[in-house]
Amino acid sequence: MSGDDAADRARAIVLMGPTASGKTALALDWAERFGGEIVSVDSALVYRGLDIGAAKPDAAERRRVPHHMLDLRDPWQSYSAAEFAADARRAVEEILHRGRVPILAGGTGLYFAALLDGLSPMPEADPATRAAIAAEAAELGWSALHARLETIDAEAAARIKPGDAQRIQRALEVHRLTGIPISEWQRRPTESPPFPAQVLSLAIAPADRAILHARIAARFDAMLAAGFLDEVRRLRAMPELQAHPAPLELPAIRAVGYRQAWEFLDGQGDAAMFRERGIAATRQLAKRQFTWLRGRSGARLFDPAVQRDALDAEVAAFLGRRPG
Repeated sequence: MSGDDAADRARAIVLMGPTASGKTALALDWAERFGGEIVSVDSALVYRGLDIGAAKPDAAERRRVPHHMLDLRDPWQSYSAAEFAADARRAVEEILHRGRVPILAGGTGLYFAALLDGLSPMPEADPATRAAIAAEAAELGWSALHARLETIDAEAAARIKPGDAQRIQRALEVHRLTGIPISEWQRRPTESPPFPAQVLSLAIAPADRAILHARIAARFDAMLAAGFLDEVRRLRAMPELQAHPAPLELPAIRAVGYRQAWEFLDGQGDAAMFRERGIAATRQLAKRQFTWLRGRSGARLFDPAVQRDALDAEVAAFLGRRPG
């Protein structure tokens, strides 16, 4: 493709960053100023009923700017990265067809990678196999299943922590379905069409990690004040979740904050311990997101508190607009 052809292609903004870094406010502002629509890239926001604890855009924010990839599944359902990539791609193409700018904003690295880079061709999730693995974990513990993974796929086991239930389950599932280790699948070439637009990849985070930690704590307290525990009580009252044999293994309930709240409502610890565990889990999530961002080539990191003008200038220049 020539430079002129590339210059004529549609454009999209990718805005990445750890939790509580300010992505939502920035994406809203850019969408209003530059004629955009927001495509959420967040694995918790796809679930209905996960609102307060997932910091889902509220009704007023959705009236200001169209949002996509929200409330796609019930909390007892699964939703794979491959499904996300297909659904988000359709949303992006529809936004481009309307002559608008897709603004992909979120912090789920696997979703970004699936949409922008493609995924290795491996089998879809199989509910029966997953349920069998979850039942084994309930009996033996995830550490025992991690040890089993070491005998099947030492490469994957070295990369996956013994407490990472979701990734252990997926690695065992892929091997049971195909007889091929997941690490071998991941080395195979990706299969996906090219992304339908030129992309400007930006990442935001405070330069001082203590500032982010303070924002995480403040946001968790604000969620508690807004009724987060009542939200989790409503989830626990859903017949489908009450009937599930292992609700804490569901992707929705494993979301940061929700698992800790669920366990607190099960009687584990007091309110102060729950708050401490919820904040600590959110900080760990931010750490994992930072690690992923460092390995993401092509994404420039900005501190929005002191580099907001530079961010706006980057976006305006990319879109061929005035930054004002």
